[in-house]
Amino acid sequence: MELKSFEKPEYYVNRELSWIKFDERVLSEAKDKSIPLFERLKFVSITSSNLDEFYMVRVASLKDQIHAGYDKPDIAGLSPKEQVKQISQQTHELVHSQYSTYTRSLLPALDKAGLHLITEHEELTEQQAAFADRFFEDNVYPVLTPMAMDSSRPFPLIRNKSLNIGALIAQKDKKGREVLEFATVQVPSVLDRIVELPSEKEGVRAVIFLEEIIERNIQKLFLSREVVCAHPYRIMRNADLSIDEDEAEDLLAEIQKSLKKRQWGEVIRLEAEEKMDKRLLKILKSEFDVKNEDIFFINGPLDLTVLMKVYGMDGFEQYKSPKHTPAPVVEFMNDKDIFEVIREKDVFLHHPYMSFDPVVNFVRQAAKDPDVLAIKQTLYRVSGNSPIVAALAQAAENGKQVSVLVELKARFDEEHNIVWAKMLEEAGCHVIYGLVGLKTHSKITLVVRREETGIRRYVHLATGNYNDSTAKLYTDCGVLTCDERIGEDATAVFNMLSGYSEPKRWNKLLVAPIWMKNRFLKLIEREAEHAKKGQPAHIVAKMNSLCDPVIMSALYYASSCGVKIELLVRGICCLKVGIPGVSENIQVRSIVGDFLEHARIFYFLNGGAEEIYLGSADWMPRNLDRRVEIVFPVEDEDIKAELMHILDLEFKDNVKAHLLQADGTYTKQDKRGKVLVASQMEFVREADEKAERLKKAEKEPKRVFIPAEPVADE
Repeated sequence: MELKSFEKPEYYVNRELSWIKFDERVLSEAKDKSIPLFERLKFVSITSSNLDEFYMVRVASLKDQIHAGYDKPDIAGLSPKEQVKQISQQTHELVHSQYSTYTRSLLPALDKAGLHLITEHEELTEQQAAFADRFFEDNVYPVLTPMAMDSSRPFPLIRNKSLNIGALIAQKDKKGREVLEFATVQVPSVLDRIVELPSEKEGVRAVIFLEEIIERNIQKLFLSREVVCAHPYRIMRNADLSIDEDEAEDLLAEIQKSLKKRQWGEVIRLEAEEKMDKRLLKILKSEFDVKNEDIFFINGPLDLTVLMKVYGMDGFEQYKSPKHTPAPVVEFMNDKDIFEVIREKDVFLHHPYMSFDPVVNFVRQAAKDPDVLAIKQTLYRVSGNSPIVAALAQAAENGKQVSVLVELKARFDEEHNIVWAKMLEEAGCHVIYGLVGLKTHSKITLVVRREETGIRRYVHLATGNYNDSTAKLYTDCGVLTCDERIGEDATAVFNMLSGYSEPKRWNKLLVAPIWMKNRFLKLIEREAEHAKKGQPAHIVAKMNSLCDPVIMSALYYASSCGVKIELLVRGICCLKVGIPGVSENIQVRSIVGDFLEHARIFYFLNGGAEEIYLGSADWMPRNLDRRVEIVFPVEDEDIKAELMHILDLEFKDNVKAHLLQADGTYTKQDKRGKVLVASQMEFVREADEKAERLKKAEKEPKRVFIPAEPVADE
């Protein structure tokens, strides 16, 4: 396959700029007035949270490249310096749009809904001001630690992502001249940032943010001095950990040490109140060593992730989407043993529409079952009080062989995962930290059971993490199977992770980083060959991100051969559509809805002998080249039909789908005169109906067939 002709920079979009387009799609949901008001608040909060991580990791990485003198252009022809310049411009526009949505659209709408968000303490009525001052004295003042900077005290350490109030304090020097000194106080994260005030209008609740109460009372922290001005600010530091695994004697200790560095990494972004005093700003700019393009002047409260807390306030249920309860999985709505159900047939799970309970129960039952000899599992991100981790610990205490790969390098979950790793080790589990230089991102559980016919292996493979909390928010797919060849592959995966046993071949699984990419390229090329022969050729792929240069070149080649390519890419997509002779046969859509689209599904027509795969990997260099990932074929015809239905419905979505245009923008479809299809809500309805039908069938009295009496021959 000749891919060189498809490698021109003008055929591609920069990865970081494509991500900004994704965050714009998230923000567009906040602007959509057809969405319940409090759900719109959530989307503004998510936009902020996304942007924080983007700066701490992606922008930080680019700045590291600039400092190192690295100037090689990316796939779209942009050097790190050019990328940072364009990112700065576009993120400033994004933040301006975000705050415009908040102040012009959401605040007035909240007022009408009976929630008055007081944005500045100067707006407080006399009664509210008295309440706020009392609240400060009783609850806030004892917690605060004001820090000043002078000749004897250096500039204090300001923690990453913390909200602070900077102030200028006036005092007289030895000659009686007035000088200004810098002081700062951190808004304590241990206190609720939302403070409810006495309401002065019937049916209207009033709230104010904690930083406004502190700012109003800041003089009380510096009694003998005059506070000239006080303004909130917030910084973002480089949080991209660099760990030399080859040199690290103890990976766990090395990561613990590196985590502390996050608090004093390079400052890469400063958010400051728009009306901040120029003298105060000058000090912050100098001490943090930030350039003008990395300063964001904010017209409103800093850190809008706080809106998730506003969403969580009691009441206002009429302004929120109804809470979704995952439907029970039909195959397990009986008294059968979980292993018996899996022996009968592979079981498909579609979260969050179907309950995550079968996955938890699979591990729990294995932990208790006297016939289970071993449990092996990969853990990437788990919930705060994970029932799966508890079950694994119980299994080890019950004397079973338990091997758990805990991925310590799961970004921003490192601390969390260290705690689980230590707990599992104490319970007697064999804990593995993965392969040097690679993250293990696979989602796999293997249960080895002794049965009458011999040893049988039960396997759970999935597209999402073993996290019972996110399983209610992320859309993911999984399969429970006891297919013998998949069981053999699962054993080989864990042997590879725990030792140096690398299999020569795999029965069914596509495993990264060595085998998966080539297999995908062959599957794409096979479709291109069918198209060149004039046969129908079709690729459908659903993933989180698409930015692998070799895969994208292969898709361009296949498109140029006449292959119909339909892509569902939630986030980053570096590929362009509509390029004459290159990508005219490629369609890209992104669904941003109530649930975060997280499943990876890959379909190849294969001349009518259709192949469908599920797995943990996106088409990104990090997934295909630098991680242990698993993609697995789905061969059960019923499950294949389910997956085809999922893809079909998502391509019919005209409510939450954004379509990529040839100019690089994303637009929603014109819905006028069309039947509205919101795929996520359809999946909710279908899962509920399926479970309800089975419940009704169980309640109906069983009909007993009584044969008629035979008529005697006359």
